[in-house]
Amino acid sequence: MSESDTPVETLDPADWAAFRARAHAMLDAAVDRMEGGGEGPVWRMPTEALKAAFDVALPVEGLGAGAVDAQIAALLPFGVGNTHPRFFGWVHGSGTPSQLVAEMAASAMNANLGGREHGAIHVEKQVIRWCREIFGFPAEASGLIVSGTSMATIVALKAAREARLGVEARRQGIGAARLVGYTSALAHGCTDRAFDMLGLGSAALRRVPVDASGGMDLDALRVRIAEDRASGLEPFVIVGTAGSVDLGTFDDLDALADLAAQEGLWFHVDGAFGALAVLDPGLKPRVNGIERADSLAFDFHKWLHVTYDAGCVLIRDEAAHRQAFSDRPRYLKGAERGLAAGNPWPVDYGPELSRTFRALKVWAQLAEHGTARLGRMIAKNCRQASYLGDLVAADPALELLAPVTLNICCFRYRSEGDADALNDEIVIRLQEAGIAAPSTTTVEGMKAIRVNITNHRTRASDLDLLVEAVRRIGAEILAERAGG
Repeated sequence: MSESDTPVETLDPADWAAFRARAHAMLDAAVDRMEGGGEGPVWRMPTEALKAAFDVALPVEGLGAGAVDAQIAALLPFGVGNTHPRFFGWVHGSGTPSQLVAEMAASAMNANLGGREHGAIHVEKQVIRWCREIFGFPAEASGLIVSGTSMATIVALKAAREARLGVEARRQGIGAARLVGYTSALAHGCTDRAFDMLGLGSAALRRVPVDASGGMDLDALRVRIAEDRASGLEPFVIVGTAGSVDLGTFDDLDALADLAAQEGLWFHVDGAFGALAVLDPGLKPRVNGIERADSLAFDFHKWLHVTYDAGCVLIRDEAAHRQAFSDRPRYLKGAERGLAAGNPWPVDYGPELSRTFRALKVWAQLAEHGTARLGRMIAKNCRQASYLGDLVAADPALELLAPVTLNICCFRYRSEGDADALNDEIVIRLQEAGIAAPSTTTVEGMKAIRVNITNHRTRASDLDLLVEAVRRIGAEILAERAGG
């Protein structure tokens, strides 16, 4: 046998037919999990056996396919619970079964979306074109699919920073520049983190009070900008909120766009989930002005039900976007032809050279279901939140803590004792019993049971069940307290 005929060890299966059967078995297990996603408890505490199975020595020789597949199958029931119709915590999307198909194909291609000329790049370009159309951004605007709004915010604010300081700031740092920005008191913390990570310092982000509607107080914003300028600081960005995390409220984006233009500031919109209200004609007026933003960050994995993770950043000025990131070394030099063609590459618009093929599952979701159907799911969730608000308002044991303006309802069980501790315990018991999984927040100093509905599987009966369970558990806890 010649050297060229000697078998070479690889990581491919020795028996492709056996592997095909193995893959089909795991696919069946995954589909079974999704088909039964509305049954049983919303959340299960990971068992000690499960945790122990993932706390073992490094497998130098490997465990073998059978053992690995068994362990994966055992893991399937112990997710966070967001595929269940009664998962109401935070703002988690619920996914769709069809996403499995796109994820399998993306895994098989194993494409790196950092750059070069290959089919996957054109899928991402298509998604960005669709997003520009959805939000009314100009055809020349740039965009990038990222892990989520947190990364999208960093990308957008880095472009805003360089637009203010010039590209030399990439090499020299921000130096003595004293940049400051402004956002709502109800805005998500990802903007504070972006200021921190971009070297601006989280204290440079001014939290502006909100008005009665829950939107940023424009008069207070004008005063703060003037005060900062008088103190020798340099305002550079206003961050508007389309859908606050606690209450689902919106800033007046049109008015903020006007003010940013008057003050010569970059206008960024955090639209993590609320921006997608644009897909429902009845909700679209809430986001008027979003098309005027210099940059927009939002998630596909929330109200579009794309599987985690998938977010997006759009930036109006492509040149400003590219100058904030493009700096390829010689080994990544582009070409007019061949695999190194297709310039500019996605790496010229963000920090990652190694990027997964997230675009395929996003494309598949939009292409299969269409924006009209996805918009109907958004509208349905808002109607359901309003229905829950009506149930709470009609129940003497419960108290609505804020108007329901979108898809979030904040309420609590009434108590003359320690109501905060009581409502915390109600939420924990709901979760531990697997009945439902709301979260908590604070509204005007009061602990609230926060119900967010970003799930296409949720039904009115799930909300009826939730209210009944909150009443029952609240009464049980009060009885326990009375009994000492």
